[in-house]
Amino acid sequence: MSSFTRLQKRLSRLGIHTSYTNNVYRFTRAHDGAAAQLLLPESLPLEEKAVLQLLDFAAVRLPQHAGKVCGACATPDFHPGSTAPVGSVVATTANMVIPAAIGTDINCGMRLITTGMQLHEVLPRQQELKQALKALLLEDKRDLPVTPQAMRALFDQGLAAWIQALPKLGLWQHANKTRMLEELAQILDADKIQASSEHAPEAFFADRAILRPSSLGTVGSGNHFVELQVVDEIMHRHWAYAAGIKVGEVVAMVHTGSRDVGFYVGQRWQDKAKAAWPTGEKYPESGLFALGGSLADDYLLAMGVAARYAWANRIAITELLRSGFAQVFGAEHSRLVVDVSHNVVLQEQGMNLHRKGATPAHLGNLALIPGSMGDYSYLVAGQGHPDWLWSCSHGAGRSVRRQAMRHHAAQSTAHLPFECITLKAERLREEAPQAYKDVQPVIAAQEAAGLIQGVAKFKPWVTFKA
Repeated sequence: MSSFTRLQKRLSRLGIHTSYTNNVYRFTRAHDGAAAQLLLPESLPLEEKAVLQLLDFAAVRLPQHAGKVCGACATPDFHPGSTAPVGSVVATTANMVIPAAIGTDINCGMRLITTGMQLHEVLPRQQELKQALKALLLEDKRDLPVTPQAMRALFDQGLAAWIQALPKLGLWQHANKTRMLEELAQILDADKIQASSEHAPEAFFADRAILRPSSLGTVGSGNHFVELQVVDEIMHRHWAYAAGIKVGEVVAMVHTGSRDVGFYVGQRWQDKAKAAWPTGEKYPESGLFALGGSLADDYLLAMGVAARYAWANRIAITELLRSGFAQVFGAEHSRLVVDVSHNVVLQEQGMNLHRKGATPAHLGNLALIPGSMGDYSYLVAGQGHPDWLWSCSHGAGRSVRRQAMRHHAAQSTAHLPFECITLKAERLREEAPQAYKDVQPVIAAQEAAGLIQGVAKFKPWVTFKA
């Protein structure tokens, strides 16, 4: 009996009808009418828990309110999350949001930076570079002062106002603010998100001339990383040329989010959604609470606070990378290719699209799909497929849970063509390549289904994990 047949029978006993055709699973639950679809090659694992999580989100309703779920789907990196499954997209009407669908890692996202240097130019001084970046990214050797005025500008006015308000101190003394402002155009969807300092942590507005937020310019734990990669293959010459990508060039990929600000906003608003549940209405069995009306609007402004902080964090990490390259090579000529989010609610097509570990893939927009730290990463162009809610995967997806990997012995990467630099040995176990799916079928399935077009493939070289 095939693994799909066994899963199909288990789900059937739960009242879930399942079909599978052309790499697409379709699920329908009888008792509440919840429906969802999943793009997943037969060679990749499917977990029952993730299916149940997705259907629970597809079934969310808000009593005494017209808001509803309009659609739910998932991409090939699909796997269970703490509440929402990773690799999922849930569309609701414009008057409703589900805070738990995003969780606390708000605006987790990725950016790609070209260094302007070929690998053969970097190799002679690679040890100096690794030490410089290790100090800046992992050993708290960063100096990123801000002011309360700059943080209020960030939340109330946006990234440009924040950059302009940064003090000429620490790292910002040498940062090229003109370039930083120009690169804001490469941050996708920033104009779709509004925010208000009313929803920000009060610590940002302390009565002090200078603040040094502990999480600004930090990568964070889990699957977050900064990775130096080498352009291995051009898959689409036109798009690669437009992006300035060249074979043999060293690029940097950054994967991180809003850190403690996202946790503050996400947890607070999940609690608010529960507290705001209509009096006399039974709590949903799923434990998932929606918000409607003015509370939904307020959530989006609060989410925007965390989203803008995440972008500021990725900007800060970019400037740290530039500082490290300049320190070692005397100068740097890097350029931001794209910054794209995969954990936000975006208002699109008259709906609220909740993406949890899924990346916007509108026609012509660039996206990033990394593999594990031992696998290739990809720059792709979205194809704008409406059946998949204009989305693609944000990575390969885990195949072995982090808890299970902790029982594995850490493996040295000394004999491998890539290196992981970390201060915590457990990261070598938790984030080992074997904990993740093979990224190639993830990419191939999405290309075949018309979600993406491959642009370039990157080979891992040095990964920094906090």
